[in-house]
Amino acid sequence: MLRAALVGAGGIALGGALAGCATPSAAGAGKTSVMVWDLFSGGDGALMQEMAGAVAAANPDIAVETTTLAWGPPYYTKLAMASSGGRPPEAAVMHMSRLAGYAPGGLLEPFDLDALAELGITEADFAPAVWQKAQFEGQLYALPLDTHPYIAFHNPDIVQQAGLAGPDGKLDLSAVAGADRFLDAGRAMAEVTGETGVSWGYQRDPAGCWRMFWGLYSQNGGGYELTPGRPAQLDEEAATEVFEFLQAMVDGKVAARNQDGNAASGRFMSNRTGLMFAGEWDLPMFRDANPDVGATPFPAVFDTPANYADSHAFVLPKQGTPDPARREATYRVLAGLLKEGLTWASAGHIPAYQPIVKEPAYQELTPQRDYAPAAEIAVFDPDAWFTGGGSDFQTRMADAMTDTLAGKAPARTAVTRMLSEMDRFLSQPNPA
Repeated sequence: MLRAALVGAGGIALGGALAGCATPSAAGAGKTSVMVWDLFSGGDGALMQEMAGAVAAANPDIAVETTTLAWGPPYYTKLAMASSGGRPPEAAVMHMSRLAGYAPGGLLEPFDLDALAELGITEADFAPAVWQKAQFEGQLYALPLDTHPYIAFHNPDIVQQAGLAGPDGKLDLSAVAGADRFLDAGRAMAEVTGETGVSWGYQRDPAGCWRMFWGLYSQNGGGYELTPGRPAQLDEEAATEVFEFLQAMVDGKVAARNQDGNAASGRFMSNRTGLMFAGEWDLPMFRDANPDVGATPFPAVFDTPANYADSHAFVLPKQGTPDPARREATYRVLAGLLKEGLTWASAGHIPAYQPIVKEPAYQELTPQRDYAPAAEIAVFDPDAWFTGGGSDFQTRMADAMTDTLAGKAPARTAVTRMLSEMDRFLSQPNPA
């Protein structure tokens, strides 16, 4: 059945539903072919093509081909089918938050650390939190390309007028550290704008709801246990405190009530708020509206600095008939793409390969250099087969929060509903 489904997926690719692109070096005989699936569209897709072209030019004996699929559940379903059918691409891009659903099921192969080291890629080149997330049972199953955190953008003029700027004219993180201080800062920015101080769009944005909660919950010292067949466990007091803070924030003064992502972005880009919570991938849009836009890691609202993040990473789908020559060429291609990280950083992503971040050229990028430390305090989704970017899990968690964020239910109601939804997932088998 899986092989039949895989043939169907291949037919779709030939029909044009997948965007494929072979680099100029792909033409000609005697080359080793390396196919990489990715989920990058728009500007990110163009950057990935540019990077793949540079890698192909540096490796004329390799035919580098990339295929772009729409990201979300369909992408991960196709990847699972291809791996199960034994005819996957040589490499694929995966959100590391989805790794726990694939590595345990034998759909991926671990990386050879010695082979990577020969190409100048070692553990020392990555932030510890990112490298750890790429592991499963002591082996490296993902090669991180970037860290893309949920951060705080700010309008330097409004921040300065509100008395929240440091000597450099940018947001002083100490001025928004702690729940009470943050809420006071939001009110101060609202006095400047005449409307609200903070933009956060939580309606119809499951991912944004989850990122906000999980980052703050981690700051508040919250742990978890998600064991299949057993009731989910969270620190209910810590989670309740997070929702009490969020209810205080969306009071119509600090941040608008009942606001979606587009409205929140519109307010920020039209100078009607001074601070915006969003993913760093929104940098190009915000910079178009305000060339001086600033950005920092997520403020330490609770005791422990932590920044929700995910990571685009390369994985090695399980090959039915492994080809040593293609595997060697694949390692060279992936190492080359990591070393093109400066190009990737232009879109706002933090290169996971830290030597890029230390380069003078990266340190000239603003505000990228200002929020790059977010990778050092990154917290990822809980390890479970059902969690991760684009998952139904995030949608269910956001639904559980809706009444509480809207002020229709107390903070603890959201926690109770989230635990109930987690229990439902834990009662189901991993389809992979």
